[in-house]
Amino acid sequence: MITKPVCRSLNSMKVLITEDLHPYLSTRLTQWGCQCVIEPAITNQEVADCLHEYEGLVVATKIKVTAELLDRAPELKWVARAGSGMENIDLKAAAERNVACVNSPEGNCDAVAEQVLGMLLAMFNNTVRSDAEMRRGIWLREANRGIELGGKTVGIVGFGHTGSSVARKLQGFNVRILAYDKYLSESPVEYAELASMDRIAEEADVLSLHLPLTPETAHFFNSELIQRFRKPFWLVNTSRGSVLKTEDLLAGLADEKVLGAALDVFENEKPHTYNKEEQAWWAALRRHDRVLLSPHVAGWTVESKHRIAEVLCSRIQPHLSAESGS
Repeated sequence: MITKPVCRSLNSMKVLITEDLHPYLSTRLTQWGCQCVIEPAITNQEVADCLHEYEGLVVATKIKVTAELLDRAPELKWVARAGSGMENIDLKAAAERNVACVNSPEGNCDAVAEQVLGMLLAMFNNTVRSDAEMRRGIWLREANRGIELGGKTVGIVGFGHTGSSVARKLQGFNVRILAYDKYLSESPVEYAELASMDRIAEEADVLSLHLPLTPETAHFFNSELIQRFRKPFWLVNTSRGSVLKTEDLLAGLADEKVLGAALDVFENEKPHTYNKEEQAWWAALRRHDRVLLSPHVAGWTVESKHRIAEVLCSRIQPHLSAESGS
């Protein structure tokens, strides 16, 4: 929670907010002397045409902050990303132009973790399928016999804010947690053990992906990784769609090396732009009874909307202070 206001003259910094974010953000920035312009329907081209007027920019995933865009904004001091992933911001170009970039990964990590847990339990207990059957008057008990999380080994790949929140949510389920993160030398939580990907592939029953999208992590989950797993496993991806290679997942489901998949994110999240190959993948996912789908809503809760705004304010405030010289 922000408690100390920043003393600035009114209208001293003009900020463009390109998403429908919680009003806490614009209210707080206005209290600090910023002039906020809120344009949730604005396009990339429209941002490029007007950004020269602004010193602050707030984005989510829609607006691509490229080097070319930054070149059209000589007065821009900072970019704030509502959410965690920064793949739509050219961080190198921003640094070269002295534009600070901040994000808010703590804002929705608990929301994503709850979605992971909910999707896992729904898959393990055939909740979606049995509900659909019951609505059609079909009563099948044995065919919908579930399995329990207790006693399973869960591999978490990417152990930042969200991955560690998933581990916290799993504490009460009597599971063993192995976490892989190339940037950690020790686990930040005592109930999760850092492990190599080889060990996770050897021991895990469940794999939960929490990686940012970078050139290094694109298609991290592919047929090569699937074949490394010693036993069939369940998959959850709530990170970024392109971390996973869809056609390889479908192949893994077909040969039952992947027992089931819960997907909140997809390689292409604009269905109206699908090519024939993407249409075929999407059709295969939709008709698969061991696949659970949601429209990138894992971090999209009432509470996370407010929390993201709070975190962004805490990240933006120092840059207002720097500008004011306070």
